[in-house]
Amino acid sequence: MPAGLNGLLPALVLIVLFFVVPVLALLLRSVTEPEPGLQNYAALLGDGTYARVFFNTFLVASVVTIVTVLVAFPVAWMLAIMPSALASIVFGVIILSMWTNLLTRTYAWMVLLQRTGVINRTLMAAGIIDQPLPLINNLTGVTIGMVYIMLPFMILPLVGTLRAIDPMTLRAAALCGASPFQAFRRILLPLSLPGVAAGGLMVFVMSLGYFVTPALLGGTSNMMLAEMIAQMIQSLLNWGLGSAAAFILLVVTMALYALQLRLVGARRISGGA
Repeated sequence: MPAGLNGLLPALVLIVLFFVVPVLALLLRSVTEPEPGLQNYAALLGDGTYARVFFNTFLVASVVTIVTVLVAFPVAWMLAIMPSALASIVFGVIILSMWTNLLTRTYAWMVLLQRTGVINRTLMAAGIIDQPLPLINNLTGVTIGMVYIMLPFMILPLVGTLRAIDPMTLRAAALCGASPFQAFRRILLPLSLPGVAAGGLMVFVMSLGYFVTPALLGGTSNMMLAEMIAQMIQSLLNWGLGSAAAFILLVVTMALYALQLRLVGARRISGGA
């Protein structure tokens, strides 16, 4: 073995044991249980009920990613331009939210979003609404809860990208007569796209496989793929169908990651040229 690979051997062993072997076992079960064949994949891709779960999964992941980008961008820009001492405090608060137990944060949103929760009671007391808004057990509740959880994963790569942009570029655009919106659309946004792509992919992929928040804040009509896989394996003991669904989710995730690498690589090449 080449000397340069000796240091990589422990990492390669861990990857094989804890990633490659489980994935192969998953694939094997998906084509051998309850009997050899591709009937599990045919059932998943041909049944309307399963197709709706797939659609809900990608719909929720897409909505969460878009809303997270819209909310995270101004926060990341604020962190990039504010004084370092204040930015460190705000950054610490954002990181601290990641250390709080996920289940605790989700239950907190259940309390806030329910019909008699703080949000509805405040809006009704202010005379803004007459009846409580349906903020839980639907797509709205899932989106709110997951955006809150995903925000740090979007802000972190965005801050690094925005801080790397030379402020003189925006000043030069202003001196050339560009309006703030034009400077944002033609300079800041294109230069920040690598951070948006990295954070957006991370949020989208994590949202595809999320389980706790959609299960607690969503309803039966908004079931996602991770929840369906859990029910298949834990309740129905249908390992074949559950393994097939999990493997499809893994393949889609890897395909999206490969597409993102290709797009970012092409952008870097075109930018360097």
